[in-house]
Amino acid sequence: MTDLRETTIILRGAGDLATGVALRLHRAGFRNLLLLEREHPLAVRRLVSFSEAVTLGAVCVEGIRAERITVNEADSPWRRDGVIPVLVDPKGKSIAGLGPDVVIDAILAKRNTGTRIDDAKLVIGLGPGFTAGEDVHCVIETMRGHGLGRVISRGVPLADTGVPGSIGGYTGERLLRAPKTGLFITSRDIGDRVQEGETVATVAGTPVIARISGVLRGLLRTDTPVDRGTKLGDIDPRGKTDFCRTASDKAMAIGGGVLEAICGWYNRK
Repeated sequence: MTDLRETTIILRGAGDLATGVALRLHRAGFRNLLLLEREHPLAVRRLVSFSEAVTLGAVCVEGIRAERITVNEADSPWRRDGVIPVLVDPKGKSIAGLGPDVVIDAILAKRNTGTRIDDAKLVIGLGPGFTAGEDVHCVIETMRGHGLGRVISRGVPLADTGVPGSIGGYTGERLLRAPKTGLFITSRDIGDRVQEGETVATVAGTPVIARISGVLRGLLRTDTPVDRGTKLGDIDPRGKTDFCRTASDKAMAIGGGVLEAICGWYNRK
């Protein structure tokens, strides 16, 4: 019988949704996790993203610690006494050499950036851009609504609408986006309260204006270079600062779908 605790799992991506997946897997007993991230992460929900380990060296989310590892340490990343390793490897070059049991594409790029169905025994894609049975074994629905977190074993998830899910009755207006390409500068931080019409930041000197009032649930680090349209922050109209420090309902639902997919696949073997 397969011991699921020995299952080696690589997640491509370490943002807030990938972190929700890692939290659920870790709490379910999976310890051999490795997260791959870019050198300059763009996760706005930094307080609940293991990608922060890239910048800070180590980070703790909901009591679980992640640490950045070097390329030299990547030869044997699996056993780290409950600590989740994070490696800078945006293209997933380390996957072939490590030969994981499971690969999860949690980049959320709305397209497949290179993940293949033969990357591992089980390959899972999150959200649009994947076709179950072709480039991945299964896909997890990421669209808020009735299907959120469901495992799709054949076909594709719902297409990206370009409109964020509703929180407190607000959709696109709760997001802060770069008005142009340039350097993102802000003196504000996650957890701060902002008012509609307030300047929250600038990009290349152009103001970034809050379109609603609420709490900054997410915000990029200041001095981050961004492209026009890049998501810079997330205003939560519910105004609860506690939500800034815990994984979202969406992240946990998607994590539950991944957990179901892995356990279901092994139990069908």
